[in-house]
Amino acid sequence: MGNAEDKKGPLPASATVHADRRFGVEHGGIHKPIHTSVQYGFDRVEDLIGVFQGTFKGGFNYARQGTPTSAALENKITLLEGGIGTVSFSTGMAALTAIFLTLLRAGDHMVSSQFVFGNTNSLFGTMGDLGIAVSKVDACAVDNVRAALRPNTRMVFVETVANPGTQIPDLEAIGDLCRERGMLYVVDNTITSPALFQPKTVGAGLVVNSLTKTIAGHGAALGGAVTDTGLFDWAAYPNISPSYRSVDPRQQGLQQLRKKALRDMGATLSPEQAHRISLGAETLALRVAQTSATALSLARFLQSHPAVAAVHYPMLESHPQHAMAMRHFKAGSWLMAFELREGLDMQATLNRLQLPIKATGLGDNRTLIIPVAPTIFWEAGPAVRAQMGIADGLVRVSVGLEAADELIADFGQALA
Repeated sequence: MGNAEDKKGPLPASATVHADRRFGVEHGGIHKPIHTSVQYGFDRVEDLIGVFQGTFKGGFNYARQGTPTSAALENKITLLEGGIGTVSFSTGMAALTAIFLTLLRAGDHMVSSQFVFGNTNSLFGTMGDLGIAVSKVDACAVDNVRAALRPNTRMVFVETVANPGTQIPDLEAIGDLCRERGMLYVVDNTITSPALFQPKTVGAGLVVNSLTKTIAGHGAALGGAVTDTGLFDWAAYPNISPSYRSVDPRQQGLQQLRKKALRDMGATLSPEQAHRISLGAETLALRVAQTSATALSLARFLQSHPAVAAVHYPMLESHPQHAMAMRHFKAGSWLMAFELREGLDMQATLNRLQLPIKATGLGDNRTLIIPVAPTIFWEAGPAVRAQMGIADGLVRVSVGLEAADELIADFGQALA
């Protein structure tokens, strides 16, 4: 896992556990309560007007744009990511869609890593239909990103660790490139989470988290978030609507996201889901530390097994971006993948496993396992899978909180 003291910043356990109390909780409660009210009233009409125009802070007008419960979660995520503000959404895909469709316009161009979540890749097709061009490149080398830039490039997008192949982009160099060119750098931090890495440290302007996964952790709530790190100059960004220029320039990006994506598109996180995610986040540091350690032990076991042809996990010395993972991440997180030797029956092998649940999904407290090509990347087709480095026999594992020795023993009997 590497030495935690060599990485930037401590695990944010204390900040997460005490976040609700830091911002005030009604009646002395320890947790922020669930606010189910849709409308919110004001003593002064001036304050109601101010909420609509973005000049009155801390008020709510209609639950589609947020509630006190979602605001408490947003404060927590902002603390974890070291940002200046966060907007929460109903899912991680809603958060990504909000960024791409409210901050880009027809005629704009975006550069993305070619190693992205399958649904994100599908969204790129929708963006193309709307006149937003996307160039997908191998972002593990910054020169590929640089070569894809155009005069109309507004944004560069990467994931910290690719799902399912675990490729890692040239995070810091891409951040330097975006800063030199004045482009918005968007980093999806879902796999690592702020417990292991803060994209702000490599120059990201916006950070995306699918809260469903690492931060919530229990497989019991859907949610997403976009955090502004405060590093991007929105005053120079041409796609901010004039009606949102009246607020603090540092808040203009979040203001447009909240107004366009929540008010207009309605991708709102419910109070009940926000509350569940907030509770799950309290154990974030503990869960990530254990699942990272277990994943590394399992990866080393599989790498040494004669039935396994390849193992993909950033903390293995054999990983192509191992040095980068060691430099930026406190640990490797829970995502790994492996391929069986040719001639072995993958389905029969997976069916012999007792502990891992054969299911889609990521970041659960239970280990989940799925063959990638015939399921979550089936719709993408062979050409896209080849471009993304997804072999037909690739198996994805989301490592949970089971004891490492029990998981290893189970994989051992299945592979025997």
